[in-house]
Amino acid sequence: MCSIMGYCGTGVDVEKFKEGFAQTISRGPDDSRIVDTGNGLLGFHRLSIMGLTASGMQPFSLGDNYVVCNGELYGFEQEREALRQKGYTFESDSDCEILLPMYQEYGTDLFARLDAEFACIIYDGSTREFIAARDPIGIRPLYYGYDASGTILFASEAKNLVGLADKIMPFPPGHFYRNGSFHCYCDIVKVTHYVTDDLETICRNIHDKLVAGVEKRLIADAKVGFLLSGGLDSSLVCAIAAKKSQTPIKTFAIGMSEDAIDLKYAKQVADYIGSDHTEVYMTPQDVLNALEEVVHLLGTFDITTIRASMGMYLVCKAIHEQTDIRVLLTGEISDELFGYKYTDFAPSPEAFQEEARKRVHELHMYDVLRADRCISVNSLEARVPFGDLDFVKYVLSIDPARKVNTYGKGKYLLRHAFAQDDYLPEEILWREKAAFSDAVGHSMVDYLKEYANSQYTDAEFTEKCKQYTHARPFTKESLLYRELFEKYYPGQAEMIVDFWMPNKSWEGCNVDDPSARVLSNYGDSGK
Repeated sequence: MCSIMGYCGTGVDVEKFKEGFAQTISRGPDDSRIVDTGNGLLGFHRLSIMGLTASGMQPFSLGDNYVVCNGELYGFEQEREALRQKGYTFESDSDCEILLPMYQEYGTDLFARLDAEFACIIYDGSTREFIAARDPIGIRPLYYGYDASGTILFASEAKNLVGLADKIMPFPPGHFYRNGSFHCYCDIVKVTHYVTDDLETICRNIHDKLVAGVEKRLIADAKVGFLLSGGLDSSLVCAIAAKKSQTPIKTFAIGMSEDAIDLKYAKQVADYIGSDHTEVYMTPQDVLNALEEVVHLLGTFDITTIRASMGMYLVCKAIHEQTDIRVLLTGEISDELFGYKYTDFAPSPEAFQEEARKRVHELHMYDVLRADRCISVNSLEARVPFGDLDFVKYVLSIDPARKVNTYGKGKYLLRHAFAQDDYLPEEILWREKAAFSDAVGHSMVDYLKEYANSQYTDAEFTEKCKQYTHARPFTKESLLYRELFEKYYPGQAEMIVDFWMPNKSWEGCNVDDPSARVLSNYGDSGK
């Protein structure tokens, strides 16, 4: 990961800008630089992943233009060679150095050309304007706000803008900003026609596109590791990578010391694929000790996101402290595409598809946010193969009648796609899903609930909840998280649209807790 920030006008308080930008130095601890464009500031904290020499340091400049980018641009070598043919020269091996030449050639059309997870800010010296953009899913973070003079600021995280901007909002994924307005360059969930091929053809395409998505994310000049929960999604990512690697991959799993469901499955996968596997244990006290820091680093009050972040934050902390790994591949975004436990209750294929569209649109506020913050705060970079743009577009375009669970097993298409070639043990490939926050140990969620319940009387809970109009807390746990959020991000709750919850309008989904444990179809998921 890296961190970027921009003040897009004159009259900036440089010291306040520096103070805000310093909040995310853990995203890029290798080097820092702030450039005065003559019409505003651009800042960059570097985590060296591609092009490790000093020549890869940003902001990059070309003539009077500047760019800062937190991103991974896949297949950039081909684009760079095409630009060389047009007379451009390059000083580094950094993928992001191609952005300014591409901007000169294509203008804002460049964003739709990228196969990337990115957030960037460009300063055009000829027009004296700033342009910002974010990838179609929002895998890389970007926020914006306006200061008292009406000048817009952009930054990797909301914490950069606290005290500088009155209202902080997430930059919309798949958009670019120019001349005071946001323009959509890619609506990732828009489907013009459904794929109606036979089951085997669809599954073969799922297989090939996911393999390609993993393969391109293995390329890095820094060392790569893998988060392995023992669930289907992370296990598939690790199994694909293991087949592509000449040496054993390094996998990491975490669980509660007393009842971690997934540790045993993660070890089973690690033994099967021959990975160099590390187990990390956490205690109830570790969880409670880390809670406030996790809420601060996340910038959310959402129950699911916070619960699932406890284990991810602590395992990434261990990786940062005990290894020299810089890049982590993870299994996020599969659920949004292939279904959760609660989408078994979808009343129709159309309802399933609409729910998938909604979840992918909101990913940047929930699972993607969790992965980015837990990993980046520990000076690591997250890569998400299930978020590969070609893969996401394809899966969303599959006839939803194929994706709904009429098979007696959730995520059937994904499982069937990898049933050949012995990627995983049968027990793992066909195992029922358990939510990550539950799978690291049911007791972890129970301890959090118990702790929250001890913080308020019933009367205090009722009274304190009244002060919130947006996303009002509805349990003592949600109130605890909201109060911690407000401590660090006062008045900024609208950054998160609502609580992540199953679709309450569906029969069987009107529940008061986001955990799949409360659903009637949870079954053997937690065993």
